[in-house]
Amino acid sequence: MTRKRSRTRPALSLQERLNKFTQDARAAASKLPAGARRHTLPQKARDGETAAEIERLLSSPGPQDPK
Repeated sequence: MTRKRSRTRPALSLQERLNKFTQDARAAASKLPAGARRHTLPQKARDGETAAEIERLLSSPGPQDPK
């Protein structure tokens, strides 16, 4: 017999989770001393912003036909 997967919805939307990720990454980067880790966190924040923008574009209704 197979076990059923627990299917719960995330508390926050994808857009909200991506925004929180970018804010957390920027805050963590500002607290670190100069180095490789501090350099990669802003890149990850930009990746999160890009992902949020793509998600927003994909979830928009797009161009509407003239009525």
